[in-house]
Amino acid sequence: MSDDVPTPHPKIAITVGDVAGIGPEIALKCASSAKITEFCTPILYGPQAVLERVASQFDLPMPAVVDLPLANINALIPGQFSADTGRASFEAVAAAIDATLNQQTAAIVTGPIQKEAWHDAGIDFPGHTELLASRTGTDDFSMMLTSESISCVLATIHIPLADVPKTLTTEGILRAIRMAADALQRRLKRSPRIAVCGLNPHAGENGLFSHGEESRIIQPAIDRARQEGHDVIGPLPPDTAFTPAMRSNINVYVCMYHDQGLIPLKALAFDDAVNVTLGLPIVRTSVDHGTAMDLAWKGVANHASMMSAIRMAADLCSR
Repeated sequence: MSDDVPTPHPKIAITVGDVAGIGPEIALKCASSAKITEFCTPILYGPQAVLERVASQFDLPMPAVVDLPLANINALIPGQFSADTGRASFEAVAAAIDATLNQQTAAIVTGPIQKEAWHDAGIDFPGHTELLASRTGTDDFSMMLTSESISCVLATIHIPLADVPKTLTTEGILRAIRMAADALQRRLKRSPRIAVCGLNPHAGENGLFSHGEESRIIQPAIDRARQEGHDVIGPLPPDTAFTPAMRSNINVYVCMYHDQGLIPLKALAFDDAVNVTLGLPIVRTSVDHGTAMDLAWKGVANHASMMSAIRMAADLCSR
């Protein structure tokens, strides 16, 4: 007989997102899947009464739940978010962060929130990433969307497109390159090749189509990253950076703004891409899609992205 003691499965905090959307359905489907419970113990964070309604409707078992009640459950209408559903989803994320910081859970997987509902509830954070950074006291962080076929790290996150040029800094882009290098080094067990996108059409065409952002801001970050030993190319014209030939030689992209990275990623890997917040003291992954209010509580929501997010969270915990 072996004297080895089996390692207990890590407890993963799964926030169910906005309960008016598809979050409860996909969270319950994942939590009851043998493909998940064979390597982790899922704990759902959200309104238990709502989860019981959804579980009953689709004949799904109820897993362990940390109950964060909905203020007015009788007013809940599937497919219609409100300030109440926004507040409940916010409180679930906050509780899951605290539990993971206190090592009650090993990682967080977040379901889709409705950002308008957070705003309606008077919550100042524009999304998960900013809340996670604030609650964990993290100054340097980046969002990475990743799949088997493509990975993108964002130099800026949830800001208006018009604010991107004045928000970009050489230091910020360099931090994103470093975080991309570290994340892919852990996965690949070797130094990754990193492509940095330009901001403007044709990467500025030597200033013809830009205000010099590529030469003044982006290129110095690339030069410094190379001096540190990172394998970096760019600034690349964004319209050709994601072609099949380019992707075959690139491990991770650093993108200047939200949609520059998320449009190609979602076009290529919508069902299995995962959002990972880099730079935090805790592991956090998320689905890469929204609340899909039009599909809420209809039994047709695809839970593949959440399955991938849970697998990745457990894998990151093991590292």
